[in-house]
Amino acid sequence: MSELERWEGRYAIPEYLFGEDANYFLASCKNLLPDSGKTLAVADGEGRNGVWLASLGLSVTSLDFSPTAQEKARALAKRHDVNVEFVQGDVHNWTYPPDTYDVVVEIFTQFSSPDERVLKWNGMKRTLKPGGLLIVQGYTPKQLDHGTGGPKKLENLYTRPLLEDMFGDFTDLNIQEEELHMHEGEGHGGMSAVIGLTGYRPAP
Repeated sequence: MSELERWEGRYAIPEYLFGEDANYFLASCKNLLPDSGKTLAVADGEGRNGVWLASLGLSVTSLDFSPTAQEKARALAKRHDVNVEFVQGDVHNWTYPPDTYDVVVEIFTQFSSPDERVLKWNGMKRTLKPGGLLIVQGYTPKQLDHGTGGPKKLENLYTRPLLEDMFGDFTDLNIQEEELHMHEGEGHGGMSAVIGLTGYRPAP
């Protein structure tokens, strides 16, 4: 089964797999977000994060490879009466336009292999405007002990050294690790080990 087929199957349920509300870490970054500007939500799935960002007045592009997820995302945007640009594409080989977005958000997109992850993260860095804000959250290796969601392979999980190696040149870089009970739909529930990052792309 391909990764797309696997996610199409997961998203085929009537409910929203990860709920309809924004990810808690993203919501906690509200004070960092600009009042306006272009935002890219990477692997945005059923749209909970993209729709929330659009509700704040941001111009949002929601990128995902699953047509089933994007159909549900469009319905969510309609219910919230917000405009979101939905783009169907693979986050690993999408043509990330350079210096385009004021904000790039990546929340729990950990189905990438290490090689794919480098392609994705380089694209995210490239498409951020200098001074643009990056927000990332993912599971850490401790999540394998909890088994409450996320990938089952160690290589797919995020660590502080991994994030620092890729984004260490960003300014005002903040990385926090925590273990907490998450309640984000059927897909994320129970004690979870997570890591979050915020930072700004440096000027050339």
